Amino acid sequence: MENEILYSTKFLQLKAYSRANGAKWVYAHRGNAKDVVVITPVIKKDDKEYILFLITKRPPIFSEQKAQYCLEMPAGLVGDINENEDIMSAIKRELKEESGYEAQEIKIVSRKISSSAGLTSETSTIALAYIDGTKDYQSPTDDDGGVIIERKLVEKDKVLDFIRNFESQGNAIGAQTLCGLFFALFDN
Repeated sequence: MENEILYSTKFLQLKAYSRANGAKWVYAHRGNAKDVVVITPVIKKDDKEYILFLITKRPPIFSEQKAQYCLEMPAGLVGDINENEDIMSAIKRELKEESGYEAQEIKIVSRKISSSAGLTSETSTIALAYIDGTKDYQSPTDDDGGVIIERKLVEKDKVLDFIRNFESQGNAIGAQTLCGLFFALFDN
């Protein structure tokens, strides 16, 4: 039996899966994208490494009064603009649009990260983007419709303190952000 589409918008569908016992499991699905990419920018300059974070104001988190802001990484949908887009092309595009940087090396570290498997069919591909911070930099071209409020460079060895401080102020942390950080901190 096919999953039933209960409601559909340009970017999101609400679907129901009929379980063996007849009960329906309702979940969110992105009908317009093949995948999601999340990129952890690791920027080297002045003999130090930095992680680039995005501070966002996401309507679901903000409107439900869960948090004012969310800590995220550059990310986006694969195939939402061009159905023939592949994952690596989406990684490069989203990194450039949301950070202004181009990576000298990109490493895909995971391909099936689920942020909430009971709520959504969405999985993410996590990539590390190694960037020479002394190279030419161009301003980001996309603020994701006003969602991206600020871009913050944090020294790699100060990331944990930064995250704890950000959360202690009542803000949220994106699950994919933590996943990308895990790989950035332990990748050799």
